[in-house]
Amino acid sequence: MTLFVDAKAEFFLSLRPAKPAAGTLAGYDSDLRIIGGIAARLCDVPPAELRVDRLSGRVLRAAFAEFADDHAAASILRAWSAWNRFMNFAVAEELVEGNPMAAVPHPKAPSKAPKPFQGDGTARTLLERIAAGAREARDPWVERDLVALAFPLVTGARSAEMLGVTLGSFGGSPGDRRVRLTGKGGKTRSVPVEGPLERLVDAYLLSRMERFGLSGLPLSAPLLVDTKNQPLRRGGLQYLVAQCYRYAGVHDRVSRGALVHTLRHEFATRLAENGASAHELKELLGHSSIATGQHYVESTARELRMAAGSSPAYGVLESLLSSSPPDAASS
Repeated sequence: MTLFVDAKAEFFLSLRPAKPAAGTLAGYDSDLRIIGGIAARLCDVPPAELRVDRLSGRVLRAAFAEFADDHAAASILRAWSAWNRFMNFAVAEELVEGNPMAAVPHPKAPSKAPKPFQGDGTARTLLERIAAGAREARDPWVERDLVALAFPLVTGARSAEMLGVTLGSFGGSPGDRRVRLTGKGGKTRSVPVEGPLERLVDAYLLSRMERFGLSGLPLSAPLLVDTKNQPLRRGGLQYLVAQCYRYAGVHDRVSRGALVHTLRHEFATRLAENGASAHELKELLGHSSIATGQHYVESTARELRMAAGSSPAYGVLESLLSSSPPDAASS
Protein backbone atom coordinates (compact mmCIF):
# COMPACT_ATOMS: atom_id res chain seq x y z
CA MET A 1 0.00 0.00 0.00
CA THR A 2 1.23 3.52 -0.85
CA LEU A 3 2.36 5.79 1.95
CA PHE A 4 0.87 9.26 2.17
CA VAL A 5 4.31 10.93 2.12
CA ASP A 6 5.20 9.12 -1.11
CA ALA A 7 1.87 9.96 -2.72
CA LYS A 8 2.29 13.59 -1.73
CA ALA A 9 5.72 13.71 -3.38
CA GLU A 10 4.26 12.24 -6.58
CA PHE A 11 1.40 14.75 -6.41
CA PHE A 12 3.77 17.71 -6.34
CA LEU A 13 5.77 16.19 -9.17
CA SER A 14 2.57 16.03 -11.25
CA LEU A 15 1.99 19.74 -10.69
CA ARG A 16 5.36 20.90 -11.99
CA PRO A 17 4.49 21.02 -15.72
CA ALA A 18 1.65 23.46 -14.93
CA LYS A 19 4.12 25.89 -13.32
CA PRO A 20 1.95 26.82 -10.31
CA ALA A 21 2.94 29.87 -8.25
CA ALA A 22 5.35 29.30 -5.38
CA GLY A 23 2.71 30.55 -2.96
CA THR A 24 0.22 28.00 -4.25
CA LEU A 25 2.67 25.16 -3.76
CA ALA A 26 3.58 26.35 -0.27
CA GLY A 27 -0.11 26.51 0.64
CA TYR A 28 -0.74 22.99 -0.66
CA ASP A 29 2.26 21.64 1.22
CA SER A 30 1.20 23.26 4.49
CA ASP A 31 -2.43 22.09 4.26
CA LEU A 32 -1.52 18.55 3.28
CA ARG A 33 1.09 18.31 6.03
CA ILE A 34 -1.06 19.72 8.85
CA ILE A 35 -4.22 17.77 8.13
CA GLY A 36 -2.19 14.70 7.21
CA GLY A 37 -0.61 14.90 10.65
CA ILE A 38 -4.02 15.08 12.32
CA ALA A 39 -5.25 12.14 10.24
CA ALA A 40 -2.19 10.08 11.22
CA ARG A 41 -2.87 10.69 14.90
CA LEU A 42 -6.52 9.74 14.45
CA CYS A 43 -5.35 6.51 12.77
CA ASP A 44 -2.89 5.97 15.64
CA VAL A 45 0.19 5.82 13.37
CA PRO A 46 3.23 8.08 12.93
CA PRO A 47 2.82 10.57 10.02
CA ALA A 48 5.58 8.76 8.08
CA GLU A 49 3.59 5.52 8.25
CA LEU A 50 0.18 6.85 7.25
CA ARG A 51 -1.13 5.03 4.17
CA VAL A 52 -3.29 6.69 1.53
CA ASP A 53 -5.93 3.97 1.81
CA ARG A 54 -6.46 4.96 5.47
CA LEU A 55 -7.68 8.42 4.37
CA SER A 56 -11.36 7.59 4.42
CA GLY A 57 -14.18 10.11 4.44
CA ARG A 58 -14.68 9.48 8.14
CA VAL A 59 -11.01 10.11 9.00
CA LEU A 60 -10.73 13.24 6.87
CA ARG A 61 -14.03 14.59 8.18
CA ALA A 62 -12.73 14.25 11.74
CA ALA A 63 -9.37 15.77 10.78
CA PHE A 64 -11.03 18.78 9.16
CA ALA A 65 -13.32 19.20 12.17
CA GLU A 66 -10.24 19.50 14.40
CA PHE A 67 -8.51 21.78 11.89
CA ALA A 68 -11.57 24.05 11.82
CA ASP A 69 -11.44 24.70 15.57
CA ASP A 70 -8.63 27.23 15.24
CA HIS A 71 -8.71 28.22 11.57
CA ALA A 72 -10.79 30.78 9.70
CA ALA A 73 -13.32 29.86 7.03
CA ALA A 74 -10.98 30.98 4.24
CA SER A 75 -8.22 28.70 5.53
CA ILE A 76 -10.61 25.75 5.78
CA LEU A 77 -11.83 26.32 2.23
CA ARG A 78 -8.26 26.56 0.93
CA ALA A 79 -7.28 23.35 2.74
CA TRP A 80 -10.36 21.56 1.43
CA SER A 81 -9.46 22.57 -2.10
CA ALA A 82 -5.88 21.30 -1.67
CA TRP A 83 -7.03 17.98 -0.29
CA ASN A 84 -9.70 17.58 -2.94
CA ARG A 85 -7.10 18.07 -5.66
CA PHE A 86 -4.71 15.63 -3.96
CA MET A 87 -7.38 12.96 -3.56
CA ASN A 88 -8.45 13.38 -7.19
CA PHE A 89 -4.82 12.69 -8.08
CA ALA A 90 -4.88 9.61 -5.84
CA VAL A 91 -7.99 8.34 -7.63
CA ALA A 92 -6.40 8.91 -11.05
CA GLU A 93 -3.32 6.99 -9.91
CA GLU A 94 -5.57 4.20 -8.61
CA LEU A 95 -4.27 4.62 -5.07
CA VAL A 96 -7.86 4.82 -3.79
CA GLU A 97 -11.17 3.84 -5.37
CA GLY A 98 -12.97 7.14 -4.86
CA ASN A 99 -12.46 10.68 -3.60
CA PRO A 100 -13.46 10.77 0.10
CA MET A 101 -13.62 14.58 0.17
CA ALA A 102 -17.28 14.40 -0.83
CA ALA A 103 -17.90 13.38 2.78
CA VAL A 104 -16.09 16.43 4.18
CA PRO A 105 -18.22 19.60 4.50
CA HIS A 106 -16.63 22.97 3.91
CA PRO A 107 -17.57 26.67 4.27
CA LYS A 108 -19.43 28.38 1.49
CA ALA A 109 -17.11 30.21 -0.87
CA PRO A 110 -17.14 33.97 -0.26
CA SER A 111 -19.08 36.15 -2.65
CA LYS A 112 -17.14 37.15 -5.76
CA ALA A 113 -19.19 40.30 -6.17
CA PRO A 114 -16.88 43.24 -6.97
CA LYS A 115 -16.20 45.73 -4.20
CA PRO A 116 -15.59 49.14 -5.76
CA PHE A 117 -15.92 52.37 -3.81
CA GLN A 118 -19.37 52.97 -2.38
CA GLY A 119 -20.83 56.17 -3.77
CA ASP A 120 -20.26 58.13 -6.94
CA GLY A 121 -17.18 60.29 -7.32
CA THR A 122 -15.24 58.64 -4.49
CA ALA A 123 -12.11 57.99 -6.55
CA ARG A 124 -12.07 61.62 -7.70
CA THR A 125 -12.48 62.85 -4.13
CA LEU A 126 -9.69 60.56 -2.95
CA LEU A 127 -7.19 61.73 -5.59
CA GLU A 128 -8.06 65.42 -5.26
CA ARG A 129 -7.72 65.46 -1.47
CA ILE A 130 -4.46 63.50 -1.44
CA ALA A 131 -3.08 65.79 -4.16
CA ALA A 132 -3.97 68.73 -1.93
CA GLY A 133 -1.90 67.24 0.90
CA ALA A 134 -4.67 65.80 3.04
CA ARG A 135 -2.58 62.86 4.27
CA GLU A 136 -0.67 63.86 7.38
CA ALA A 137 2.66 62.11 7.72
CA ARG A 138 6.01 62.60 9.42
CA ASP A 139 7.68 62.74 6.02
CA PRO A 140 4.93 63.60 3.48
CA TRP A 141 5.40 62.57 -0.14
CA VAL A 142 2.36 63.55 -2.18
CA GLU A 143 3.81 62.53 -5.56
CA ARG A 144 4.50 58.97 -4.38
CA ASP A 145 1.10 58.64 -2.68
CA LEU A 146 -0.70 59.72 -5.84
CA VAL A 147 1.09 57.12 -7.96
CA ALA A 148 0.30 54.38 -5.41
CA LEU A 149 -3.40 55.24 -5.69
CA ALA A 150 -3.66 56.16 -9.36
CA PHE A 151 -1.68 53.24 -10.78
CA PRO A 152 -4.22 50.51 -9.82
CA LEU A 153 -7.11 52.88 -10.54
CA VAL A 154 -6.11 53.18 -14.21
CA THR A 155 -4.41 49.82 -14.82
CA GLY A 156 -6.37 47.44 -12.57
CA ALA A 157 -3.11 46.08 -11.14
CA ARG A 158 -3.17 43.82 -8.08
CA SER A 159 -1.05 45.00 -5.16
CA ALA A 160 1.60 42.30 -5.77
CA GLU A 161 1.71 43.22 -9.47
CA MET A 162 2.16 46.88 -8.67
CA LEU A 163 4.93 46.17 -6.16
CA GLY A 164 6.69 44.11 -8.83
CA VAL A 165 6.76 46.94 -11.38
CA THR A 166 10.19 48.39 -12.17
CA LEU A 167 11.05 51.37 -14.32
CA GLY A 168 11.98 48.88 -17.03
CA SER A 169 8.40 47.57 -17.00
CA PHE A 170 7.33 50.66 -18.94
CA GLY A 171 7.78 50.69 -22.69
CA GLY A 172 6.33 51.69 -26.01
CA SER A 173 6.46 54.80 -28.16
CA PRO A 174 4.77 58.12 -27.25
CA GLY A 175 1.02 57.73 -27.54
CA ASP A 176 1.32 53.96 -27.20
CA ARG A 177 2.92 53.52 -23.78
CA ARG A 178 2.34 50.26 -21.93
CA VAL A 179 3.35 48.68 -18.65
CA ARG A 180 4.15 45.01 -18.22
CA LEU A 181 2.55 43.38 -15.18
CA THR A 182 3.41 39.95 -13.80
CA GLY A 183 0.37 38.30 -12.27
CA LYS A 184 -0.57 35.03 -10.66
CA GLY A 185 1.42 32.03 -11.77
CA GLY A 186 4.05 34.25 -13.36
CA LYS A 187 1.72 35.21 -16.22
CA THR A 188 2.51 38.56 -17.79
CA ARG A 189 0.25 41.03 -19.53
CA SER A 190 0.72 44.43 -21.10
CA VAL A 191 -1.64 47.22 -20.04
CA PRO A 192 -1.98 50.59 -21.81
CA VAL A 193 -0.65 53.68 -20.04
CA GLU A 194 -2.23 56.98 -21.02
CA GLY A 195 -0.67 60.44 -20.83
CA PRO A 196 -1.97 61.51 -17.40
CA LEU A 197 -0.45 58.50 -15.61
CA GLU A 198 2.79 58.88 -17.57
CA ARG A 199 3.09 62.52 -16.46
CA LEU A 200 2.20 61.61 -12.87
CA VAL A 201 4.92 58.93 -12.80
CA ASP A 202 7.44 61.34 -14.32
CA ALA A 203 6.69 63.97 -11.64
CA TYR A 204 7.04 61.33 -8.94
CA LEU A 205 10.37 60.05 -10.27
CA LEU A 206 11.71 63.62 -10.45
CA SER A 207 10.66 64.19 -6.83
CA ARG A 208 12.32 60.90 -5.89
CA MET A 209 15.66 61.87 -7.39
CA GLU A 210 15.51 65.28 -5.69
CA ARG A 211 14.51 63.77 -2.35
CA PHE A 212 17.40 61.29 -2.29
CA GLY A 213 19.96 63.36 -4.19
CA LEU A 214 20.11 61.02 -7.18
CA SER A 215 21.19 61.93 -10.69
CA GLY A 216 19.21 59.08 -12.25
CA LEU A 217 17.45 55.79 -11.67
CA PRO A 218 18.26 52.41 -13.27
CA LEU A 219 15.62 50.47 -15.19
CA SER A 220 15.82 47.79 -12.49
CA ALA A 221 14.66 50.24 -9.81
CA PRO A 222 11.23 49.47 -8.34
CA LEU A 223 8.46 51.90 -9.13
CA LEU A 224 7.29 52.27 -5.54
CA VAL A 225 9.66 52.90 -2.64
CA ASP A 226 9.30 53.97 0.98
CA THR A 227 10.63 57.19 2.50
CA LYS A 228 14.08 55.56 2.85
CA ASN A 229 14.23 54.70 -0.86
CA GLN A 230 13.73 51.00 -0.13
CA PRO A 231 11.28 48.90 -2.19
CA LEU A 232 7.78 49.30 -0.78
CA ARG A 233 6.48 46.04 0.70
CA ARG A 234 2.95 44.69 0.92
CA GLY A 235 2.43 45.82 4.51
CA GLY A 236 3.74 49.29 3.72
CA LEU A 237 1.44 49.61 0.72
CA GLN A 238 -1.57 48.46 2.76
CA TYR A 239 -0.76 51.00 5.47
CA LEU A 240 -0.20 53.80 2.95
CA VAL A 241 -3.50 53.22 1.14
CA ALA A 242 -5.44 52.89 4.41
CA GLN A 243 -3.96 56.20 5.58
CA CYS A 244 -4.92 57.87 2.31
CA TYR A 245 -8.50 56.64 2.66
CA ARG A 246 -8.70 57.94 6.22
CA TYR A 247 -7.24 61.38 5.61
CA ALA A 248 -9.25 61.81 2.41
CA GLY A 249 -12.41 61.03 4.39
CA VAL A 250 -13.48 58.09 2.21
CA HIS A 251 -12.64 55.20 4.56
CA ASP A 252 -16.35 54.62 5.20
CA ARG A 253 -16.88 54.02 1.45
CA VAL A 254 -14.49 51.05 1.31
CA SER A 255 -15.85 47.52 1.71
CA ARG A 256 -14.45 45.62 4.65
CA GLY A 257 -11.41 43.55 3.80
CA ALA A 258 -10.88 45.08 0.35
CA LEU A 259 -8.45 47.98 0.94
CA VAL A 260 -5.90 48.05 -1.93
CA HIS A 261 -8.02 45.64 -3.98
CA THR A 262 -10.80 48.24 -3.91
CA LEU A 263 -8.80 50.30 -6.40
CA ARG A 264 -8.65 47.34 -8.81
CA HIS A 265 -12.38 46.69 -8.39
CA GLU A 266 -13.09 50.38 -8.97
CA PHE A 267 -11.12 50.26 -12.23
CA ALA A 268 -12.99 47.21 -13.52
CA THR A 269 -16.44 48.32 -12.39
CA ARG A 270 -16.21 51.73 -14.03
CA LEU A 271 -14.93 50.16 -17.25
CA ALA A 272 -17.91 47.79 -17.24
CA GLU A 273 -20.23 50.76 -16.73
CA ASN A 274 -18.72 52.36 -19.81
CA GLY A 275 -19.35 49.30 -21.95
CA ALA A 276 -16.22 47.14 -21.58
CA SER A 277 -16.97 43.50 -22.37
CA ALA A 278 -16.16 40.54 -20.14
CA HIS A 279 -13.45 39.53 -22.62
CA GLU A 280 -11.82 42.98 -22.50
CA LEU A 281 -11.90 42.92 -18.70
CA LYS A 282 -10.31 39.46 -18.71
CA GLU A 283 -7.41 40.72 -20.80
CA LEU A 284 -6.90 43.92 -18.81
CA LEU A 285 -7.20 42.32 -15.38
CA GLY A 286 -5.25 39.17 -16.15
CA HIS A 287 -8.02 36.75 -15.24
CA SER A 288 -7.69 33.12 -16.27
CA SER A 289 -11.40 32.87 -17.10
CA ILE A 290 -13.85 35.19 -18.82
CA ALA A 291 -16.37 34.29 -16.10
CA THR A 292 -14.57 36.50 -13.58
CA GLY A 293 -14.89 39.53 -15.83
CA GLN A 294 -18.56 38.69 -16.21
CA HIS A 295 -19.02 39.38 -12.48
CA TYR A 296 -18.23 43.05 -13.11
CA VAL A 297 -20.64 43.25 -16.04
CA GLU A 298 -23.44 41.64 -14.02
CA SER A 299 -22.68 43.74 -10.96
CA THR A 300 -22.84 46.89 -13.04
CA ALA A 301 -26.24 45.84 -14.39
CA ARG A 302 -27.50 45.48 -10.82
CA GLU A 303 -26.07 48.87 -9.86
CA LEU A 304 -27.74 50.50 -12.86
CA ARG A 305 -31.06 48.93 -11.90
CA MET A 306 -30.68 50.21 -8.34
CA ALA A 307 -29.80 53.68 -9.61
CA ALA A 308 -32.77 53.71 -11.99
CA GLY A 309 -35.03 52.48 -9.21
CA SER A 310 -34.13 55.47 -7.05
CA SER A 311 -35.84 57.88 -9.49
CA PRO A 312 -38.30 60.20 -7.67
CA ALA A 313 -40.85 59.34 -10.34
CA TYR A 314 -41.12 55.85 -8.85
CA GLY A 315 -42.19 57.46 -5.58
CA VAL A 316 -44.94 59.36 -7.37
CA LEU A 317 -46.12 56.22 -9.13
CA GLU A 318 -46.12 54.30 -5.86
CA SER A 319 -48.25 57.01 -4.27
CA LEU A 320 -50.71 57.00 -7.18
CA LEU A 321 -51.05 53.23 -7.19
CA SER A 322 -51.59 53.02 -3.44
CA SER A 323 -54.32 55.68 -3.51
CA SER A 324 -56.23 54.33 -6.49
CA PRO A 325 -56.22 50.82 -8.06
CA PRO A 326 -54.70 50.57 -11.58
CA ASP A 327 -58.00 49.50 -13.16
CA ALA A 328 -59.81 52.47 -11.60
CA ALA A 329 -57.18 54.86 -12.87
CA SER A 330 -57.58 53.55 -16.42
CA SER A 331 -61.38 53.61 -16.47
